Amino acid sequence: MAEKDGASSTQTQIPIPAFDPPQKPRRNKYALACCFLASTTSILLGYDIGVMSGAIIYIQKDLHITDVQKEVIMGILNVYSLLGSAAAGRTSDWIGRRYTIVFAGAIFFAGALLMGFATNYAFLMVGRFVAGIGVGYGLMIAPVYTAEVSPASSRGFLTSFPDLFINFGILLGYISNFAFSKLPTNIGWRFMLGIGAIPSIFLAIAVLAMPESPRWLVIQGRLGEAKRVLDKTSDSLEESRLRLSDIKEAAGIPEHCEDDVVSISKEQHDGGSRVWRDLLLRPTPAVRHILMCAVGIHFFQQASGIDSVVLYSPEIFEKAGITKDMDKLLATMAVGFTKTMFILVTTFLLDKIGRRPLLLSSVAGMILSLVGLATGLTIIEHVDHKMIWAIALCIASVLAYVAFFSIGMGPVTWVYSSEIFPLRLRAQGCSMGVAVNRASSGLISMTFISLYKGISIGGAFFLYAGIAAVAFVLFYTLYPETKGKTLEEMEVLFGTFFKWRSTMRALKEKKGDNNGQVQLGTTSVTSD
Repeated sequence: MAEKDGASSTQTQIPIPAFDPPQKPRRNKYALACCFLASTTSILLGYDIGVMSGAIIYIQKDLHITDVQKEVIMGILNVYSLLGSAAAGRTSDWIGRRYTIVFAGAIFFAGALLMGFATNYAFLMVGRFVAGIGVGYGLMIAPVYTAEVSPASSRGFLTSFPDLFINFGILLGYISNFAFSKLPTNIGWRFMLGIGAIPSIFLAIAVLAMPESPRWLVIQGRLGEAKRVLDKTSDSLEESRLRLSDIKEAAGIPEHCEDDVVSISKEQHDGGSRVWRDLLLRPTPAVRHILMCAVGIHFFQQASGIDSVVLYSPEIFEKAGITKDMDKLLATMAVGFTKTMFILVTTFLLDKIGRRPLLLSSVAGMILSLVGLATGLTIIEHVDHKMIWAIALCIASVLAYVAFFSIGMGPVTWVYSSEIFPLRLRAQGCSMGVAVNRASSGLISMTFISLYKGISIGGAFFLYAGIAAVAFVLFYTLYPETKGKTLEEMEVLFGTFFKWRSTMRALKEKKGDNNGQVQLGTTSVTSD
């Protein structure tokens, strides 16, 4: 009897892994450094967006361009970047993720120099074209690399880095505007644009210090190298083995294969046509749902007007009643500072709060801010005297808008779209998302002046508020939570479209049943 009591006592002291609270893994510093370096390429896009908003004031004075030419030069980089993002998926499968990032920096370097030395509008457009190709490459490859390197426990934190660096680049662009605004008009804007070539050199060199993506290494048959990278970037050796097993399965390599180098058939290595077929021509319900969500979130991120606010901040503040160039640049710097501070805070919340709560609260706040901005601008437009409270409402609404954008819509777009695609479709799927993002951004930024001249500037922001409201409804009904899910669990979670909540409940019940079996097995062993 005593023995039984002793066994029982011993049994109560044995921890049951399935029911013990999981130990929170320490943040992997090596994965953090890799994702940090890869995401720095996003500074280049941010810098171009930020610097162009102020430089255009002086370009218009120096080159005497029309409003239509102004719209085109502001937004055309986004259209040009479509070519870069379309080519980046295949390029990164060919030369690797790391060298694709270096390639992006080199192209942007050439584009920045061309813009800095531009002597006329046509020359400036050539520079925008080259820089746009580099931006497209960088925008597509940074989220893909960070998603493939990041452990599941901190994937949201790490894959939000690209958006963080875009915002940091925007702030640097605004600071550059202010710093060079005192120079003569014909020199100042050239310094603003040309100085962007300098960081691209350091970024391209720094990226060479990071490892290649383990997924790309497996596709090349370099399993030994992939295993070493995964061991360094995973929270545990067990997670490293699981990640390697998932990647091998996606690449068509037998799970029992332990060779350091394996031969990959041409069909396995060059499955680009098969990928596009599975993505567009004959997608499964899960892939169709994933594609809808990825393309939709990228479209609404831009269609809700963020580039109109960021690119045309000086113009919006002028319409609100701020007339001096220096005051407009200072107010624009406040926009950049607010945007950067809020995105910095959000990077630490993505893996704690989850994607959906941040996304939905962000879009709700954006709707209210856009309505406030539209109301303030409409009132100012219809009165013949300065109204301080209306000016304050406009400034506060702009700052609130970029703050709300940065707590969800900005970072979650890149995190969500990079993590939901299955491994075999991720590079091409992400490039499609970026292509939609850039096309939408180009359309919005190249039509803003024409739009507000047609329906008034207040009407333009009421329109953006309406688009954001449609986005809120779709995000609420169609987008499942992905926090804590492994990249390979995503295909199970998606596929039921508006009924995804029932799928989520079924997954939780299944996990609960598995935990119960583990507990039952542990009790049985102890009793024996």
